[in-house]
Amino acid sequence: MKIEIPREVERFGPIVFHGVQKVYELDSGLRNAKNDKDDNPIMKRIAYDTQHEIQKQMAIVVPIRNEKIKLVEGVLSGIPHHCLIIIVSNSPRFPMDRYKLEKDAIEHMEHFMDRDILIVHQKDPKLGEACAAAGYSHILDKNGVVKDGKAEGMILSKILAYICGKKYIGFIDSDNYFPGAVMEYVHEYGAGFTMSNSDYTMVRISWHSKPKVVESNLFFAKRGRASEHTNRILNRLISSFTGYGTETIKTGNAGEHAMTMDLAMKLDYSSGYSIEPYHYINVLEKFGGIIANPSEDVMNQQVEFFQIESRNPHLHEVKGDQHVKDMSKAAMECIYNSPICPEALKENIMEDLITRKILPKGEKLGNNLNYYPALENFDLRKFKDVLKNQEYAGLFKDKLPEFKETKVSKPLRDTKMAKERVLPEKGKLEMK
Repeated sequence: MKIEIPREVERFGPIVFHGVQKVYELDSGLRNAKNDKDDNPIMKRIAYDTQHEIQKQMAIVVPIRNEKIKLVEGVLSGIPHHCLIIIVSNSPRFPMDRYKLEKDAIEHMEHFMDRDILIVHQKDPKLGEACAAAGYSHILDKNGVVKDGKAEGMILSKILAYICGKKYIGFIDSDNYFPGAVMEYVHEYGAGFTMSNSDYTMVRISWHSKPKVVESNLFFAKRGRASEHTNRILNRLISSFTGYGTETIKTGNAGEHAMTMDLAMKLDYSSGYSIEPYHYINVLEKFGGIIANPSEDVMNQQVEFFQIESRNPHLHEVKGDQHVKDMSKAAMECIYNSPICPEALKENIMEDLITRKILPKGEKLGNNLNYYPALENFDLRKFKDVLKNQEYAGLFKDKLPEFKETKVSKPLRDTKMAKERVLPEKGKLEMK
């Protein structure tokens, strides 16, 4: 892959937000001395060999809930061979066992692909038991099984990727109609990790376009209906502290994203559709120096966000206007209720939601989201021990990486400090 270096960079304490980067070649060839010397100083060449090395250390997660089998098969066919595929399904088991159909189809495909695919059901009682044994019952319901929700499934997949010994984890939505786009996303994840200088890195995909039919013709819309509003509010949040306007963030709702496992283990998470925008919010809360002191290692290395614009259009299942409204409301809810959100921005959020008729006039925006603490204190060995006799346990047998024992504080929003700390004046950003 050949990709331009970031044109814009927004710095926020030890956090670096790189502006959207454009891809000029999807495949720039093998690594060799001649090609490496010819690199343009404003372009970054990611050789196929480099991508291969990263993909061997990467897990790609595909969350599923009632997706068409043929659609899922197309997504799986686009994932590069050396990545570990993890499928977390939350499809219903009754009256028809939808999960069994998915599992049979994927195992049949696995045979022809000649690769391992780890597939689990989110409601598997053993997974709930393993989470409880490991001291992470936060994502469990009153029956001791993992709660419904995309976020809860994503947290579970991060635990599975870690005990499989993976260094990187990426997410691909299961309703993508273009297998070529899926392959491109994984290559762009690898490009971001190659360009990064930090162990704490996230790569987010900015879609080139989203095709839709308008008056019997294809129209390639540049931005999603929910994304443009989320991006605008996130940029205003950053501007309220730096004192300078910015439009750097373009991936507020990016379902296609990847991160290093080091960063994944340090992040707190929120539930539902808010999980993707909350990545930005939580990094600002934990590492931005506004209400908490970042760890020394993060201070030394920085947290890097890469945003890469894909070349393939993104064509996915149309889920209707209500789905877009739910996504937008969840995104605004996690920003609005953050302890770092200034009052002026809260007013902007309320105006936006009322104008778009997502929230009735006079109604307050509540906080119906669940928040989950980072996985740093998660006892991975106990989790693994509970699952050692399960049919899928062979994929992570003897693969548990060395785990650094670290202390993790409670989620910021649960602390008195987060609720009572007076925010710095506009333009005065200091590391506390």
